[in-house]
Amino acid sequence: MSLSSTDKGLLTPENCALVLIDFQHTLLACMGDAEREALLVNVLTIAKAARIFKLPVILSALDSGEFSGQLIPELRELFPHQPVIRRSSMNAWDCPEFVTAVRKTGLRNVIAAAAWSESSLVFPALQMMEEGYYLYLAEDASFGIRPASHAIAIRRMAQAGAVSLSAVQVLLELQRDWARSEQAAQVIDVMRAHSRIFTQHDSTSPLQKANPSRQTESV
Repeated sequence: MSLSSTDKGLLTPENCALVLIDFQHTLLACMGDAEREALLVNVLTIAKAARIFKLPVILSALDSGEFSGQLIPELRELFPHQPVIRRSSMNAWDCPEFVTAVRKTGLRNVIAAAAWSESSLVFPALQMMEEGYYLYLAEDASFGIRPASHAIAIRRMAQAGAVSLSAVQVLLELQRDWARSEQAAQVIDVMRAHSRIFTQHDSTSPLQKANPSRQTESV
């Protein structure tokens, strides 16, 4: 993490980009149904955060042999006009088109989530950090073939300087202040949909407490 590239250590909509790598049915097949459902909640939370706050988003998928190059439909529905960078290498940083897309953002802070963290996340993350990027790993929106190997991959990246965070943490960090009402209603809707808050014990959101006349909008 670099304090000079962040807002005193915090990410903002203006200082970071999001990369989502290899969220494909073939790679998700190693997960059980409950694990896959939990992962999807987190992936969609971070993807919706990027859409709400207009972060640059880069999508990439493996397209070789057993791998179809097709991302899961939930992501394609969120970003219908976003091109998917298809590649044969497990390391997205080996793909010139991916490297160009990251560089075009003009940003040094990159939030990253990927399937198979043992390869699709750790390989590009290590090389991006070598080139001066600051990596923020969406740990709960990524997964490994085995929990132990996922943890080892996260530890390896952390030892190289990457920072772990959660999908909800990204959403709330980008919002930061409930008085920022332009996106607050959408953030609350994502929290309701994916985090099961503001639904039982307290049906009044922070936004509604601050602005009782406002109604939330669908994301």
